[in-house]
Amino acid sequence: MTTQDPIYKTDALIAEDIDAYLEAHQHKTMLRFITCGSVDDGKSTLIGRLLYDSKMIFEDQLAALESDSKRSGTQGEEIDFALLVDGLAAEREQGITIDVAYRFFATEKRKFIVADTPGHEQYTRNMVTGASTADLAVILIDARKGVLTQTRRHSYLVKLLGIRHVVLAVNKMDLVGYEQETFERIVADYRAFAESIGIEEFTAIPISGFKGDNITGPSQNTPWYDGTALLPLLEEVEVEDSRDQAGPFRMQVQWVNRPNLDFRGFAGLIASGQIRPGDPVRVLPSGKTSTVARIVSLGGDKDLAVAGESVTITLADEIDCSRGQVIVASQSPLEVADQFESTIVWMDENELVPGRAYWLKIGTQTVSATVAEPKYEVNVNTQEHLASKTLDLNAIGVANITTDREIPFAPYAENRDLGGFILIDKLTNHTVAAGLLHFALRRAQNVHWQATDIGRDHHASMKHQKPAVLWLTGLSGSGKSTIANIVEKKLARMNRHTFLLDGDNVRHGLNKDLGFTEADRVENIRRVGEVAKLMTDAGLIVITAFISPFRSERDMVRGMMQPGEFVEVFVDTPLEVAESRDVKGLYAKARSGQLKNFTGIDSPYEHPESPELRIDTTEMTPEEAADLIIARLIP
Repeated sequence: MTTQDPIYKTDALIAEDIDAYLEAHQHKTMLRFITCGSVDDGKSTLIGRLLYDSKMIFEDQLAALESDSKRSGTQGEEIDFALLVDGLAAEREQGITIDVAYRFFATEKRKFIVADTPGHEQYTRNMVTGASTADLAVILIDARKGVLTQTRRHSYLVKLLGIRHVVLAVNKMDLVGYEQETFERIVADYRAFAESIGIEEFTAIPISGFKGDNITGPSQNTPWYDGTALLPLLEEVEVEDSRDQAGPFRMQVQWVNRPNLDFRGFAGLIASGQIRPGDPVRVLPSGKTSTVARIVSLGGDKDLAVAGESVTITLADEIDCSRGQVIVASQSPLEVADQFESTIVWMDENELVPGRAYWLKIGTQTVSATVAEPKYEVNVNTQEHLASKTLDLNAIGVANITTDREIPFAPYAENRDLGGFILIDKLTNHTVAAGLLHFALRRAQNVHWQATDIGRDHHASMKHQKPAVLWLTGLSGSGKSTIANIVEKKLARMNRHTFLLDGDNVRHGLNKDLGFTEADRVENIRRVGEVAKLMTDAGLIVITAFISPFRSERDMVRGMMQPGEFVEVFVDTPLEVAESRDVKGLYAKARSGQLKNFTGIDSPYEHPESPELRIDTTEMTPEEAADLIIARLIP
């Protein structure tokens, strides 16, 4: 066989065709979009129809789909396209989408990743997840129902998350006889709402995902509609890269690459701008400067890297840089702050507790943060700003956030990667909220730590002791105050400099404005922690006696202190024993309903998991307990 053989030539041509196809497919643009709307608006059916019409279903899948459609009760020879997407058994049984289902498909012109997001209000948090990376949103409306609350909620989130392209798909037109008046009424209703939230432009299309009307081409059932069909619109819409290649250079450090002693690089995804070897850069928040030595990628060294690329950068100087920090153009640094205004979408069944410490993850950096009482909550139907002391599941509000250290950031409106964050509960490790940073608070820029010549070490040396916080925690009536008082008297006899902070006493002055709600209890402990920190700076041994029922707040105070200075003492007294003492009559009032939010009765107490000391008051006297604490403090 030679190269002139007809068969050989045919094989070569086939190979060339395959190579050409793969090359063309590789360079197609990618569109990420979501489908959202209310329950049973037909999102899954629409995606199934797109997969079917773009020939992304294998024969065995199609056969299984036809069989499943018959079992699900679909009439005649029709196919239930929703079954292609609703993969969870619970979804098939209920006929709703719970999880976010991601699907890939492609046409001759473009590649697509579509997120089918839940419609039920309970799963709004999943919708936020799907929308966070989308370029376009297809908002579906059931032609029989019109604009609903969840339609408004999802539209508000689409605008909030910066999705610029919106398609209004009025679905199930076949069930309303393809009436033009119905379509136009729904579009008018939606336009009035869209304008109120700042969605200036959207494309409205009358469709039937089930029948295929106006999905891939014009439908004869809607001769009055002369606009484009859905799929051609998705193929042709121009999508701006969310990562600005023309902007200043920013790259969050994902990983410090140190394979050997001769190489130290900083790997990450370039969020904006471009970089070349020799360019001056700055590492934030430290502010240290250097120049780029090399740009290393999987294919070797590069002379240029741009936004959207993942690379490893080496620097000319050995400066401190670690995961979570941001490398930026030296002459165009990011803003750095520790207090911000933000919009928060609350996604947990347990409400926001203002003042409680959560983990805040922004990009590759994780810091501890507290959320202040919301400035207001947004009514997604009317855009009214409602007074609110907390945020419940699916609530959207604006609140100030304070982090435990300065972080580099950009407003979310300018850069999603550097302005979007999530909040994580420190105890459960659940993601409880998603948020968008607006701007740094002015006081964060104007307030700076004032260095003093006499520091904490000097204060401690003058008192000939090591500062410490003895944190006694336990139920009301457990004996905390009694033990704390004995500890202080014994330390005084040893010429130690101490101060006792008692839970009842501080509520007469420092915290007299606080009640006993969960949020007030959190703020109570935060203030006491700040006072205790100042006292350790003065070289004192601080003794505290507080119920302090929540682990997260005790951990928060521990984090304020120097390593080893915080000694958690769990005064472990069973509830029935503490209640039997009831010197103040508080348990009796709580049992009768006269005293609300009482720990152990209608408010929880979270036992310490690994305290430095555990005092069992059923086995030892207060004197013995005090001696045990002092032995731990002064070996």
